[in-house]
Amino acid sequence: MEGPTLIFASGNKGKIREAAEILEGRYKVISAAEAGFTEEVEETGTTFRENSLLKSQAIWKALGRDCFSDDSGLEVDALGGEPGIYSARYAGEDKDFENNIDKLLFKLEGITERRARFRCCVTLMLGGQPHFFDGTLEGEIGLERRGSQGFGYDPVFIPDIIAPGVANTQRLTIAEISEEAKNRISHRARALAEMTAWLSRER
Repeated sequence: MEGPTLIFASGNKGKIREAAEILEGRYKVISAAEAGFTEEVEETGTTFRENSLLKSQAIWKALGRDCFSDDSGLEVDALGGEPGIYSARYAGEDKDFENNIDKLLFKLEGITERRARFRCCVTLMLGGQPHFFDGTLEGEIGLERRGSQGFGYDPVFIPDIIAPGVANTQRLTIAEISEEAKNRISHRARALAEMTAWLSRER
């Protein structure tokens, strides 16, 4: 049985699918386009939180409906936190993740310290008021692409864990584990779990 409807202020099909699976049975997730919002929101913020807020505010102002958005990305220590908020357009405005990964691996050539993390900030807009929830997944960048699951940087990201409390001793990439497994450990899953727990207390 589906719960109340929440608009996800995203046009990324991979993100929308993930959020719908993570919140399944508690909330019905629909995309911004399904709700009638098709504008491209310019991400002019300097942090994940600022960009996430911009997207939720745009939906609220246009439709006056409760919604949530996320801004997320990859931070690599050896690159001073790159690509960070520019993760989706690291190699150009066309947001081609094959090119993004190529650029990332090129910049890390010869570097052995490859610690990294995925970060996510979710902004939930209820009655015009924003509420923020954060999630992080620690890991490192592999030497090459492996796996066919997921999207974005998943083929080169080796998480520290493959399930809550279970170390990734096989050094699998996110793209080598199932969608179900990813949705138990991902940065987005953790932020959405915080959001869901908060909603359960407030409603």
